Amino acid sequence: MDQLRARITKDGIRIYEDADFAGMRAAGRVAAEILDAVAPLVVPGATTALIDDFITAEIRRRGVTSATIGYKGYRHASCISVNHVVCHGIPGPKLLADGDILNVDVTVIVDGWYGDTSRMYVAGQLARKSERLIDVTYEGLMRGVAAVKPGNTFGDIGHAIQSYVEAQRMSVVRDFCGHGLGRVFHAPPNVLHYGRPGSGPVLEEGMFFTIEPMVNLGRPETKILADDWTAVTRDRSLSAQFEHSVGVTATGCEIFTISPAGKFHPTWG
Repeated sequence: MDQLRARITKDGIRIYEDADFAGMRAAGRVAAEILDAVAPLVVPGATTALIDDFITAEIRRRGVTSATIGYKGYRHASCISVNHVVCHGIPGPKLLADGDILNVDVTVIVDGWYGDTSRMYVAGQLARKSERLIDVTYEGLMRGVAAVKPGNTFGDIGHAIQSYVEAQRMSVVRDFCGHGLGRVFHAPPNVLHYGRPGSGPVLEEGMFFTIEPMVNLGRPETKILADDWTAVTRDRSLSAQFEHSVGVTATGCEIFTISPAGKFHPTWG
C-alpha cells in the first residue's frame, strides 16, 4: 500500500486497506508457527536462553527478521517471562523448575509486516492455581477479541477484559498495554486492558493492533528491574499473559496469530 495515501484517524490510528490483511496474515502465521514449535522445549531443566536460541535459529531458517533483536538495544529474538515476571523477561541461563509457568513473546517481520504474539507454557506439572490463572488470562483475551467490531470502542475491549478478570478475583496490569502495528512495531493506539464501555477511539475497519492482557493472581502493581526491561509483580504474585494481533473487519475482526497446530491454549498436553 502507498503509505503516503493511507488514512490516519483524528486519534492518529492508521487505517489499512483490504489488500494489507494478507501481509499481516503471513507475518502472524510465521510468529504463531514458531511458538507452536517451542512447546516441546519447555521442560524442567531447560533454560530460557536455550528456548531463545531455538527461536533465533528458526527465524533465520525461515528467512524472516526478528523485530526485537536490536530494538532499543535488546539482544534477543524473544521475551520470556517466568512466574512473577509480568513481561519483557530477558532469556538467560536460569534453569526452569517443575511447575514454572512462562510467557514466550515473539515478533517477526515478514515482507515488511509485523507479526506479534505470545502465549503461556508450563514446565512439568501444572499447579491448579497456575492453571486457573492461565485459563482466566486466556478467556480475558478472547473476550477482548470478541469486542472488536466496527462501531465499538477501545474502552469496550478493555471493559470486556477487566470485568471478567476482576470477577475471578484476579487483577489486570495497568502499566502495560497493547498497541497498533502493521508496517511498524508500535503505533497508536494504546490498547488498554481495562476501561469504561463506550470510551476511547471508535473501532474502524482496517485498524490493526494487539490485544495482550497481563493478569496477576495478586495486586496489579508492577516494577521494572535494574536491567531496565524486566517487569515483575510488586507483590511477587504469579502473572500470565496472552497476545494476539488482530485486524478490524467489516463485521468483526480477524486474528492474524492463530496457532496452525491448535496449540495457542493450552500449549501442553
